[in-house]
Amino acid sequence: MRTTLIPKCANAFESAGATLKHIHPELIISRRKLRQADVIELVRRRREAAHQTLGFASRPFVLCGLPIKKPKRNELLHERRNGKFLLQVTGHPSYGLPWGQDRLVPIFLATLAVRQQCQTIRFRSAAEMLDTFGMQQGGTQYRRLIAAFQRIFGATIFFGTDIQRDKATVIHQARFNFMTEARIWYAHDLEQPTLPGGHQNEIVLSAEFYREIITNPIPADLDAAKALSSTPAALDLFMWISYRCFTAKEHERIPLFGEFGLAGQLGNADYARPRKFRERLSRWLDLVRVLWPSCPAQISSDGNYLLLQPALALVNKQA
Repeated sequence: MRTTLIPKCANAFESAGATLKHIHPELIISRRKLRQADVIELVRRRREAAHQTLGFASRPFVLCGLPIKKPKRNELLHERRNGKFLLQVTGHPSYGLPWGQDRLVPIFLATLAVRQQCQTIRFRSAAEMLDTFGMQQGGTQYRRLIAAFQRIFGATIFFGTDIQRDKATVIHQARFNFMTEARIWYAHDLEQPTLPGGHQNEIVLSAEFYREIITNPIPADLDAAKALSSTPAALDLFMWISYRCFTAKEHERIPLFGEFGLAGQLGNADYARPRKFRERLSRWLDLVRVLWPSCPAQISSDGNYLLLQPALALVNKQA
């Protein structure tokens, strides 16, 4: 794979981080935290103006997330269930399972596929994706991006549903890869926007993945995804709540535990104890509310359900 990096443009919304540093000069605040404060301010401003950055996610990975933490060595199967939906991801023996921030790659691919309405998607450089999700330009981030593409490219996905209708069971299953071909280029000349001849990066999505995206596109706030990119579990929760609140017809009670509980959908072995999962879920909800103050999701008083009601996480005048 070859890729080029283009210098990132200056962010016009730097007041939040600058203000924080000015008010509390005694605090040692990392650049990452300052950038995160800037992005949070941008998300809230654009939400208030109903002018959010519209992206798209694919249904399997909104209903069932990829691994949150790095899988153990030689662990190549990931499985999550969400009610009638089952997701299984098999990693490539050489690259392993997609995990953590790798979940940004399917969002990027789905967004470009919907925007371009084409199975073969094109973009100028890897820097475009780095910038889209707030990743800094540089060799380290570039290597992380390439590794993420390799894990996504090598993964095989099984997505199935089991629906009871009257006295018959309706089963719909699909096995697919994200991509069938990828050409991502790199040049040492940072001012070079394309390869000689005007060639851009090209990724050919698999027919199954492209069909799933086009048939069931799920709108997403790209700026919110950028803000939560370093907290994959909170990002999964934000995307899922946004979708469930949009589709909800009335107040809903989602069980946290049990065979079809939210813990099995979002959690892993670290959250086996109910109390620990509630604590983590509460923290993730706090992060979601920072970006979406009117988010109606809350944990029930008995601690066994997540309560939801109809709401819009994405209000875009351009949509």
